Amino acid sequence: MSRIRFTRRLPAAVAAAGLALAVAACGGESSNSDGTTVAAADELKPNADLSKQALQITVWPGYTPEELPARVKQKLKVQGLKVALHDTNEIAMQKLTASGDSGIDVAFVSGQYAQALNAMGLLEPMHPELIPNLANLYPEATQLSYDKGNKYSVPYTWGTTGICYRTDLVKKKPTSWNDLLKPPAWAEKKVTLMTTERWLALPALKSLGFSVNTDKDEEIQKAKDLLMAAKPHLLALDDTTFGDRLKSGEAVMVEAWDGWCPTNDPKGNIAFEVPKEGSDLWVDTMVIMKSSKNKEAAHALINYILDPEIHSWAAENINYKVPNKAAMERLQIPKGSLLETKPAELLNGESLVDLGQSSLKYTRLSQDIKAG
Repeated sequence: MSRIRFTRRLPAAVAAAGLALAVAACGGESSNSDGTTVAAADELKPNADLSKQALQITVWPGYTPEELPARVKQKLKVQGLKVALHDTNEIAMQKLTASGDSGIDVAFVSGQYAQALNAMGLLEPMHPELIPNLANLYPEATQLSYDKGNKYSVPYTWGTTGICYRTDLVKKKPTSWNDLLKPPAWAEKKVTLMTTERWLALPALKSLGFSVNTDKDEEIQKAKDLLMAAKPHLLALDDTTFGDRLKSGEAVMVEAWDGWCPTNDPKGNIAFEVPKEGSDLWVDTMVIMKSSKNKEAAHALINYILDPEIHSWAAENINYKVPNKAAMERLQIPKGSLLETKPAELLNGESLVDLGQSSLKYTRLSQDIKAG
């Protein structure tokens, strides 16, 4: 199956511009126990007439069923559902932060971006009473570090990052990030790392024993030095075509998100390994914009997507695990599939969180690696 192509890039402009937004204009604020800002919840009507509301979402291409608008209109009796697309989180954030009202009701963004939007006061807190299907989520899906308790976001898919490799072309199974950073002679110029900021840094940070969320200058510098030393031995920095490079044999080992590692290739010669130094836990989420005028319908949409029949589509069609226990139990998962990964195993990964202004340090690291 051909893979959809998108990235989870964190735009540097988000961190720089976020604090400058007029958060107070969003109707008041409160604070979580961890000190993060939460916009005050609007008063919503559980029995609102959804036929008077219409919805617009922004989502990655191929990330929801093509028939979702028709099914939502029929099931929820809303006026309609328009689907806008974004190829990257950067594009989504530009849409959502460019003006006071983007026209978007529900946005699909990765966890750290949801955290950034919430810090800007741009998200409506979730109203659990309007989303009874939250009960379908794994308990672990309520303990994600960027939003414990799902106060302002609902997870849609989740996974980790590791080494995707050709079992017939490697002379030794890769088990460490150093297999990519310091490739053996037989893998010279046949290895790729990702190009997006946080994922480019991830292998180096983990191999050095540092947090993927570090903001310490000395640790980021050590990671940069390691990446600069690795660059001459790489085939490329690649976020989108590494699977194709593996299939063709151009690459033998690549850094990859688990769902993008083509382990379901008919030849059966591609495998995935989480390195011994550990990795991340990435999550793609659904959020409701504070500016939405259709908040009851927005909650109804999220509740509908959490229906096991609907939510299982993502696992069946894009090979990404969903944090929905009832949905995953519907699937017939082939033995050895990455979909077998248990939630507790995923939580061994370190959740990526928004670093605010410190994200600019990773922007500079990425720019220096690409230019060096």
